[in-house]
Amino acid sequence: MFSNARVYGDHFFLSGMHAGAAEGPVGGDDTYAQATETFRRVRELTEACGARVDDILVLRVYLTDINDKGAVGKARSEVFSGDFPCSTLVEVSALVDPGLKVEIEAQGVIGSASGS
Repeated sequence: MFSNARVYGDHFFLSGMHAGAAEGPVGGDDTYAQATETFRRVRELTEACGARVDDILVLRVYLTDINDKGAVGKARSEVFSGDFPCSTLVEVSALVDPGLKVEIEAQGVIGSASGS
């Protein structure tokens, strides 16, 4: 009913990624662990689109508790180098599955990172 990732020309778009798994969220109740897994999935899909993580230009981050923004920021700083993507962060009342704390959408342009 939807695509996790789409490429249109040199642009790529990722649906919201999260740490969901059949047995419950990867990382359990730990927001940092969930964010780390979520960014791993974002990286994996970005690379499947033929891009690098530094080609991501825009992130939209959804948190169930805005007080967890530091944990997400820490995980983000372990992924990106150089120019960071533009980013929006909002608190939401719930995500698709109970226990999920963070969901991240991304989009960018293949080859846009400096040094590409």
